[in-house]
Amino acid sequence: MLGHLIHGEKTDWIARARKCLAQGDEKKFEKFDRFAQFEESKGKTMTQLLAEFRQARVANLKSLDEMNLTEADLESVGIHPSFGEVTLKQLLSTWVAHDLDHLIQISRVMAKQYYDEVGPWMRYMRVMQPLQRYEQQ
Repeated sequence: MLGHLIHGEKTDWIARARKCLAQGDEKKFEKFDRFAQFEESKGKTMTQLLAEFRQARVANLKSLDEMNLTEADLESVGIHPSFGEVTLKQLLSTWVAHDLDHLIQISRVMAKQYYDEVGPWMRYMRVMQPLQRYEQQ
């Protein structure tokens, strides 16, 4: 998962934010390679990956801050390869929600270690219950 987050930091969020602010054909997003992280992370330790993610995130937040975005900028449009037109505001909101989605995944994996031990409290442990949204699709 860290490799995925690192790859996104390097190729997705800020690169796409800049495309939203660009003109003409420059607005087209590159397709995100969902498998690139496997090769890029090969042979790296968890400590190395965490340091790489931290460095990339800090750099991206600095870049975002330096953009001095206005309300009008947030309505700027980029062209996503699957969705078509998306706004910068939607992209930046997705960046945050994407992180939160991965935190949910991490929490669920950690909680499952206690599946057999929580006993009767299981019915109150939403983190251990099936995700309804995904079951209905």
